[in-house]
Amino acid sequence: MRLRAVILDWAGTVVDHGSRAPVAALQSIFAGARVPVSVSEVRESMGLAKKAHIRSILAIPRVRDAWYEAMGAEPSGTDVEQLYAQFVPRQLECLSNYATLIRGVSDAVSRMRARGLKIGSTTGYNRPMLDYLLTRAAEQSYVPDSSICPDEAGGGRPMPWMCYLTAARLQEFPLAAFVKIGDTPSDIEEGVNAGMWTIGITRTGNEAGLTEDEWEALSADARQTALCVARQRLVEAGAHFTAESVADCDALLDEIDARLARGETPG
Repeated sequence: MRLRAVILDWAGTVVDHGSRAPVAALQSIFAGARVPVSVSEVRESMGLAKKAHIRSILAIPRVRDAWYEAMGAEPSGTDVEQLYAQFVPRQLECLSNYATLIRGVSDAVSRMRARGLKIGSTTGYNRPMLDYLLTRAAEQSYVPDSSICPDEAGGGRPMPWMCYLTAARLQEFPLAAFVKIGDTPSDIEEGVNAGMWTIGITRTGNEAGLTEDEWEALSADARQTALCVARQRLVEAGAHFTAESVADCDALLDEIDARLARGETPG
């Protein structure tokens, strides 16, 4: 058996170094509701479908208590719907500032295609957000063969449905010959639950949470600390491998191909 396809995440994996766009939009809507949330609280459940992400933030004990103090009642399903309704236009407004392809991604995808791999993508964004990113990414020479969002598959991460639908659209199998690459624990759980190999992205993603300029400004020791923390979170989620960026995955794809040729599977 040989590798058939790679499924890539979006923010923090192929665009938006540091996965900053969702943080900015979510912090904005919670501040507007008089319940400010921290960056770490937003990042805790990054990668989920955005309505589920909002629900997860509201479930954090400190946030739940702050909501009760501000609103006189615990957060409800109606509150989730209202916050999500505010989130969608806010996220679309700020995506223009966070749609730049991460350095090395376009060339890395070209190398994947040269291996004969098909390229899928999954996301926590909804279709209008994803369509905007697809348009901007195409201008930068990144055009995946399939792009799925949660509503189209019946649910988002960590459930495997988007990966299953991607495999169907790509017309490739078995899923043990796929690699899911993403920068959040929910990305990794999605891939593991689908029976795929998984690569967790450390430097460019949510777990480090830094723009390229912020990363370059760090000392060598601070960089190593950030990488170690990110690696630990992703490995704990079940990542088979980790890499600093999509551009650093070539040797890992070689290893996965070799292990498949020996009859090994992701399990």
